[in-house]
Amino acid sequence: MSKPLRVGLLQCGYVHADLISEFGDYPDLFASLLAPFDFELIVYDVQHDPLPPGPTECDAWIVSGSADSTYDDLAWIAPVEQLVRDLVVADVPMVAICFGHQLLAQALGGRVAKNADGWGVGAHAYRLTTAEPCDGAPGSGSVRLIASHQDQVTQLPPGAVVVAATAHCPFAAYTLGPRVLAMQPHPEFGAGLSRRLIEARRQWIGSTVCDQALDSLNEPLDQLVVAQWIFSVLSQDD
Repeated sequence: MSKPLRVGLLQCGYVHADLISEFGDYPDLFASLLAPFDFELIVYDVQHDPLPPGPTECDAWIVSGSADSTYDDLAWIAPVEQLVRDLVVADVPMVAICFGHQLLAQALGGRVAKNADGWGVGAHAYRLTTAEPCDGAPGSGSVRLIASHQDQVTQLPPGAVVVAATAHCPFAAYTLGPRVLAMQPHPEFGAGLSRRLIEARRQWIGSTVCDQALDSLNEPLDQLVVAQWIFSVLSQDD
């Protein structure tokens, strides 16, 4: 009997403190998203705990979202940048989400900045830019997922291939070969959590954008098919 896949979660931030009791924090959300698959989640709180000793400490890695910006002057960011570079060099499977997607791009020579068009929130339809973006990718032409960001990648790192886009976020997902997938949207966020986050940030986002985003949450999300895509990347064999 094969062992569960050991997936290291580099937890770069935390769900809004007022919502954790209802929805859980990032480890809970990713455990729920990937619940159909055979894996063990090992959590590294990179803001407060020691980093893993090396890329092969786990079979595969997830890099989470964060309310911080990748370009903030925070002591924990540079060591995590180095770790994700090491993961790429070691060719260990990795999926980077939202802040993680941005941090990976920045670490490898890309650029991150606030979107001049403002917040991306609510459910967005992300157009898949190739027929088969990555092994196990959904084949419907688009996926509907939750957005929750101001920052985004404005310049891709060398070697990155865009695999999903919107008008608001042209580099919404990219790959670096078959073992690295990075995406700006949050496949681990459901409509309930998104709704509460939007309301909590209404004064910063603006009522018009918030109301449109809340309306978008009435349509189904593609969390399951994207979870399959993610796990197919994480479980890439040598």
